[in-house]
Amino acid sequence: MTASMNDKIVVGLDIGSTKVCAVAGRLIRNKDFPTLEVLGVGRVESGGVTRGSVVNINKTVSAINQAIEEAGNQADIDIGIVNVGFSSNTISARRQIGSITRSSPGDEVTPTDIDHLLRDMYKTVIPPGNEIVHVLPMDFTVDSEPGIEDPVGRNGVKLGADFQIIMAPANAALNTKKCIERAANSSLKRDQLVLSVLASGMAVLTEDEKQAGVALVDIGGGTTDIAIYHRNVLRYISILPWAGNSLTNDIEQGCKVLSNHAEQIKVQFGNANPTDSRLNEVVSVPGLVNRKHKDVLLRNVSLIMEDRLKEIAALVQAEILRSGFEHKLLAGIVLTGGTASTPNIEAIFKRVTGMDVRVGYPEWLEHNGRADLVSDPAYATALGLVWAGFRQVDERVSFISDPARTSEAPKASTPPTAKQPYRPAAEPEEAPKEGWFAKLKRIFSSDDFIEKKDTY
Repeated sequence: MTASMNDKIVVGLDIGSTKVCAVAGRLIRNKDFPTLEVLGVGRVESGGVTRGSVVNINKTVSAINQAIEEAGNQADIDIGIVNVGFSSNTISARRQIGSITRSSPGDEVTPTDIDHLLRDMYKTVIPPGNEIVHVLPMDFTVDSEPGIEDPVGRNGVKLGADFQIIMAPANAALNTKKCIERAANSSLKRDQLVLSVLASGMAVLTEDEKQAGVALVDIGGGTTDIAIYHRNVLRYISILPWAGNSLTNDIEQGCKVLSNHAEQIKVQFGNANPTDSRLNEVVSVPGLVNRKHKDVLLRNVSLIMEDRLKEIAALVQAEILRSGFEHKLLAGIVLTGGTASTPNIEAIFKRVTGMDVRVGYPEWLEHNGRADLVSDPAYATALGLVWAGFRQVDERVSFISDPARTSEAPKASTPPTAKQPYRPAAEPEEAPKEGWFAKLKRIFSSDDFIEKKDTY
């Protein structure tokens, strides 16, 4: 059968420091614009990932299997291929200039020329022990004209660009890939490997924000990932090794409680504003065997969280200053990730950075029970990985990862009916140059589109 956009199911797998999350979804039509219908969600506590890096393959594989099985059962599909989120405090980025001399100088620049340039950038010499995860173009140059956002259609002989080269230690990337290869009895395949903060941006940022200039701050469990956009182009990437688990550790030490109790206190009672807690408001925490319960003052918990979040906000501000875009971020800061749900976190970041701040919740979801479940900053990466199956991270290019290293799993599509192997639909060979939103709207407004919904 012919694959179409409305029967394509994409599964995003977020391998995080506190959770492994799988989300299955597809695009549907809703009021003349595309939305994401969440078909299945699986979430399992992560025990094999530290600060974004896989440190215990067996534990991580077990969590992946549980999350994949749960999401597959809800969606009533057998999941065979996933888009995987990747993050680590060992990831680094650097700017690199590249150029090619076109073989047909009399013709306009084509997407094939851009693909040629990108492929050449994967031959860049990088520090030993690292591998290139993504090559992301910033501004292009055609002959002597710099600052071109999209060179397709321009005449010129020499095509060049400034690139962000995203690198990771080979062992860190290899461990993530091993987990996928060993999951689901070695039947699970990886379609795309996407830096987590890029995926989160696809779920929570608007085109206007990226055009005006925005800093996306994804505060997960093990790392705080920062991505800065300006004029709709990624300009800067940074990953900090302090995040939600740092708050948990501070509560554990400051309140003298066990780590699991500290995490529970943070999630259920945590607040970044100590004045919101009454002076004598306490929570009773179970003690060790044969020991009494311990009363923890919630105002002390808030003071601890406030101090740590101030430090993280200051570190984020330092990265924004280092990027050189501090005066160009008209849209300010968007916070996402599980820690972004902390009450009053916006006020802390606004006070420390002096910028406008909002919490980024996943957008463009078709309303149903599962959408309500994932309408939380903690699911931004997983949902962004689903979006990555329907549009490009950068609409100007057809790939951001080395095609020679991608999975060679088959890409035939099957409709989401009763249990059967799922494979994503094949993408066009050449990336469309119209916006992703306009493209999907055009597809869904065609005469042969048939809306299909499951009843939950």
